[in-house]
Amino acid sequence: MISSVLPTYSRAPLSFVSGKGSWLTEADGRRFLDLGAGIAVNALGHANPVLTKALTDQAGQLWHTSNLYQIPQQQALADRLVDASFADTVFFTNSGTESCELAVKMARKYFHDKGQPDRVDIITFDGSFHGRSSAGIAAAGSEKMTKGFGPLLPGFVHLPFGNHDALTAAITDTTCAILVEPVQGEGGIRPVPDQCLKGLRDLCDSHGILLILDEVQCGVGRTGKLFAHEWAGITPDIMMVAKGIGGGFPLGCVMATEEAASGMTAGTHGSTYGGNPLGCAVGCAVIDTVGDPAFLAEVNRKAGLLRQKLEGLVDAHPNVFEAVRGAGLMLGLKCKVALGEVVNAGYAQEVITVPAADNVVRLLPALNITDDEIAQAVTRLDRAAAALEGAGDG
Repeated sequence: MISSVLPTYSRAPLSFVSGKGSWLTEADGRRFLDLGAGIAVNALGHANPVLTKALTDQAGQLWHTSNLYQIPQQQALADRLVDASFADTVFFTNSGTESCELAVKMARKYFHDKGQPDRVDIITFDGSFHGRSSAGIAAAGSEKMTKGFGPLLPGFVHLPFGNHDALTAAITDTTCAILVEPVQGEGGIRPVPDQCLKGLRDLCDSHGILLILDEVQCGVGRTGKLFAHEWAGITPDIMMVAKGIGGGFPLGCVMATEEAASGMTAGTHGSTYGGNPLGCAVGCAVIDTVGDPAFLAEVNRKAGLLRQKLEGLVDAHPNVFEAVRGAGLMLGLKCKVALGEVVNAGYAQEVITVPAADNVVRLLPALNITDDEIAQAVTRLDRAAAALEGAGDG
C-alpha cells in the first residue's frame, strides 16, 4: 500500500527534531554535525537567532497579502540585491525551480519582443541540474531526470561539459541563451574555470545572446563571494537564485539587467506566494549578514581550512577517496568506493554529507561553521573512512 507521503524520495532512516547552528538532534537524542545544511539551504545554520527574530517579528505583523499590492519587505530585499550586484531588477519566487521557469521565459520573451521570435533555443550542459519542473528537466536533459515524462519542452540544446568546440558550433540563428551553473552541484561539484566563464560571456556578447547563470546552489556566499560569478569578473544577463537566500525559509528569485528583463511587463509572469513578507524579511536578514565583507572573508578563511584538512583526509585514505574538488564551502570528495557506503558510514559517525553525481560526496556546511566544528567534521569523516577500510579488509 502506498504511503501517505508520496514515495518519491529514498530517505535515510533519520528523523531530526531540532537543530542549533551546525548541529541536528535526532529523535533518539543523537547529535549530528551537519555538513549538508539542507542541501546548501541553511546558510547561517539551524535556528539562527538573527533569522529567527526577523521571521517572528514579521509573523507578528503580516504574513501574506499577495502581489496585488506593494510589499515593503519585498522592495527592501530587491533594493539590497540590486545594490550588491549586476542586477537592475528582481522577481521573487519560492524555489530554484520556479526561478528556472522565469529565466527561460524571460530569455525567450526578450527576443520575441526584439522581433526575433525564432530565437528560442537555450544551450545547457551535461551534468547540470535546474530543478524538476518541465522546463528544468528539459534543460538538464539527462535520462534520469526525463524518462517517462515526455513529451519534453523543446528548445534546449545539450552539450558535453567543457567542450569548447561543440559550444561554438552549437550557436545558431535560433539560439537565445546559454544556461550554466558556475559550480555544478548535483553534477558532482564541478566548477567552471574562471577563464571559461569569461569565454562564455565573450561568446554571448559576440553572438548577441543572453548569459543565464544558475546560482541556486553556489550563490549567496557559498563560494566566498556573494555570488560565484564574481570570482571570474563577469556578469550575467539573468541569474537564478534560491536555497541560501532564505536561510531555510522557502525563497528564491530571478535577478536581471534592465535590458534582459525588458519583455517582462505587467501580466507576463506572476506568483501568489513569491516575495511574501515572511520570506523577504528573512531574506533581508540573510543578505545583511552574508553580504558583509568581513563575513565573506571568514567564509574564505574557513574554506581554506576545511579544504586543507580534506586534502589530508584524502591522503590518509587513498583507497576511499580520490580527490577534493569545489570552491569555497561548496566542496566535494570524489570517492573510490560506492557513494552510498561513504554517506552511510558518515551517518554512523554522526556526520551528515550529501550525495551527488560522479560518485562525489558533497560538503555544504553552514557558512558560519566554526573552526572547532570543521576539525570535528574531518575527524568524523576520518573515522568513517577507517571503518570502510576495515570492512574492506574483513
